[in-house]
Amino acid sequence: MKPIRRVLIVGGGIGGLSLAVALGRRGIQAEIVEIKSEHNVYGVGIIQPGNALRALNGLGLMERCLAEGLQIDYYVMNDSDGGFIARMKLLRIASPDIPAVNGLPRTALHRILTETANALGARIRLGLSVQALEQVGDEVDVTLTDGSREKYDLVVGADGIRSRIRTLLFGSQFDPQYTGHGVWRFTTTRPAEIDHQIMYFGVGVKAGIMPVSKDQMYLLLVTNEPGNPRFEAAQLPRLLRERLQSFTAPLVRQIREQIEDPARVIYGPIEEVIIPSPWYRGSVLLIGDAAHASGPHVSQGATMAIEDAVVLAELIAEGEGAEKTLARFMERRYERCKFVQDISHQIGQDGNLDDPVLCELRNERMRAAFQDPQPRPHERRLAEPI
Repeated sequence: MKPIRRVLIVGGGIGGLSLAVALGRRGIQAEIVEIKSEHNVYGVGIIQPGNALRALNGLGLMERCLAEGLQIDYYVMNDSDGGFIARMKLLRIASPDIPAVNGLPRTALHRILTETANALGARIRLGLSVQALEQVGDEVDVTLTDGSREKYDLVVGADGIRSRIRTLLFGSQFDPQYTGHGVWRFTTTRPAEIDHQIMYFGVGVKAGIMPVSKDQMYLLLVTNEPGNPRFEAAQLPRLLRERLQSFTAPLVRQIREQIEDPARVIYGPIEEVIIPSPWYRGSVLLIGDAAHASGPHVSQGATMAIEDAVVLAELIAEGEGAEKTLARFMERRYERCKFVQDISHQIGQDGNLDDPVLCELRNERMRAAFQDPQPRPHERRLAEPI
């Protein structure tokens, strides 16, 4: 098969832009189509663990992300009253000299990726997506939503959890599955003393505080939401305040009093996309949330998308053609991404237990397991080469 030279990336989010950067670094110009008519993302923070920083370093972007974010090296777990449970020392994966985790506003990451992709020659077209795909020999004949048609050596669906490309490949059989939980986020001013991540474990609910810049942090709240409800934007501040009532920890109470503006509250259901290997058909591949969306409980969703991009660009540059490239991609990515999905699902279920006795037993297990500060168990697996 001929080498892959023309690549269409569907989706201009973290995974798609990371792939455009990774290909550009290797002299392969990518095209991106993005259904949104403007480049915009939620104005909340994102957590970049050590393996994300390692992947970003491979893209030449780690230093910029570190410069615009705030780095942390440990993680404290408390109960809902603020009582201490355990302290974890996070694993420095990128380098012994680089802090374990970077907190960063999503808007900053999106800007860094977009600017770099443009500088490397990526062609980004907004307000446009894919209408139809047809494999013709070694190429994919693509019909875009403006009626135009073009041929590519590879089409990559990086279009998120509601992926249009996934539907074109597989129909509805791998649609997102609701986990029974929802996640709320609220960005606020960071006091200087909040220089680490904090989690508060309650009954049927858990809250977290994450610094993301020199002056910002965000509150996250994971709740049990039976029936996958939908909420009006104007209701979100009141509903979030109600769901925080069981927390008496002083910092959480202080933040709760600030929650008034609907524009500052983001809510979303926690859903998973579980697709068995392979994530491709012919010369059309899914990456990121389109292929393996998971809950936010280990902060690895965006990281897995960036790693996907790094690995795929490396394999494309070896010039073996789509068939071998995509098979090798699955060999390197499937088990790792499945591990993240499984561990995230497990932690999500454990964190939102609604039986008070089981919750206390959970907290005691964490106290016993982390009497001496140490990395979380999954971090050692994620420190392995990609």
